[in-house]
Amino acid sequence: MRLVRFRFGERIATGVLDAGGSIRVLGGTFFENPVPTGEEVAADDVRLLAPVLPSKVVGVGLNYRDHASEVKMEVPAEPLLFLKPSTSVSGPGDPIVLHPASRRQDYEGELAVVIGRLARAVSTPEAAAGAILGYTCGNDVTLRDLQGKDDQWTRAKGFDGSNPLGPWIETEVDPADLSVITRVNSEVKQSSRTKEMVFSPVALVAYVSQFITLLPGDVIMTGTPSGIGRLASGDEVEVEIEGIGTLRNPVVGG
Repeated sequence: MRLVRFRFGERIATGVLDAGGSIRVLGGTFFENPVPTGEEVAADDVRLLAPVLPSKVVGVGLNYRDHASEVKMEVPAEPLLFLKPSTSVSGPGDPIVLHPASRRQDYEGELAVVIGRLARAVSTPEAAAGAILGYTCGNDVTLRDLQGKDDQWTRAKGFDGSNPLGPWIETEVDPADLSVITRVNSEVKQSSRTKEMVFSPVALVAYVSQFITLLPGDVIMTGTPSGIGRLASGDEVEVEIEGIGTLRNPVVGG
């Protein structure tokens, strides 16, 4: 099932996207009263938005061995976590704005986990899996030069608009072995599979919940494979994940 959040005229609503391109409108959110209203709209007549507005985004660093190798860092023994604020989130089609404080702004295509129910100190893989609503595509846009300069990554990864998400949440995909591809101007820059992750999505939910209570709508970014690189004004970035879809964002000058 594909869950979408969208703008239709002056309204912002949630719904279920059918294979034929019709959206069945829901009366509430994905987490409270998600009951179909009986109204349907055509997907071509709406603008898709970021599928969730999380209270926080939890990032995971160095979760692919090939990426750790390319940045000349050790694979961590435990997940390496960082936080991105809610204001970092943007949606499909929203511009990635080059920040004037940075001379190198990079793409990082990632599988994103969307939390569906409160998760605190989750103790079993089954409970962690049960806390997941579904998965979407994400781009952990990074000010690479500032990341290297700072002792922590708040500035480099938490700036406004640094976390495009979308185009929807897929609730029925198995994340164990999906292709993750990032393209810039249709040229493949990153290509890997989720089976190459050091820590699986379920393991990450369980681990994060030992330290941070995850609320419905929160997002865990599961890390990026090798192939990171610089963005320039006029580029278009695509993050395509098998079984989910493709997130596209243009890049504009700051």
